[in-house]
Amino acid sequence: MRLLVVEDDPALRQQLEDQLSAAGYAVDAAADGSEGLYLGSEFGFDAAVIDLGLPKIDGLELIRRLREQHKIFPIIVLTARGHWQDKVQGLEAGADDYLAKPFEMPELLARLNALIRRAAGYASPLLAVGPLQLDISRQQVTLNETAMDLTAFEYRVLEYLILNADRIVSKNELTEHLYAQDFDRDSNVIEVFVGRLRRKLEPLKLIQTVRGRGYQLNSGGHSDAPCA
Repeated sequence: MRLLVVEDDPALRQQLEDQLSAAGYAVDAAADGSEGLYLGSEFGFDAAVIDLGLPKIDGLELIRRLREQHKIFPIIVLTARGHWQDKVQGLEAGADDYLAKPFEMPELLARLNALIRRAAGYASPLLAVGPLQLDISRQQVTLNETAMDLTAFEYRVLEYLILNADRIVSKNELTEHLYAQDFDRDSNVIEVFVGRLRRKLEPLKLIQTVRGRGYQLNSGGHSDAPCA
């Protein structure tokens, strides 16, 4: 999953970039609203974390402009402002959630996970495709109730395909959503990850190659895993 972080405080911006990257996200960070607007307009993101008090273009205006461009990825607003009116303005501008500073990173991660899975149509953090189960909150995968040994990138490929189940996902799209802007990208690496996943998922034939178009994970009608 690829995130956009727009925060003008250098220390907090670096902290967000480091901890979100450590949590398995590909992160692009911007120091002001103008740079944030450029990144949000030009690249594909799965969610954004945007501070309200930004230079050049403030957070509210940045969100409005992104929504005017029909960018539909979930947005969490960060605000040092304690007034309820500011929170309402953020939501009315097009944000999906907000966090008041100071905040705890586990709460931000939980809110991001919830927004991303709900945007994909899942209510629960446990996603089930037949005997395959993926726990977004814990980043764990089980097959027939046995834990799977996946690398971080294999997990991210599988997570993205499950969240976009039954839709054809091109190699370019996978590359866009798995790597940050400044990463040395190689779309051929995606083929390697998909090949490994197929071998680990045998004998299931969940991931299909659609010649000339990309990959499709066939869910048979995806569903949330049943609650225990």
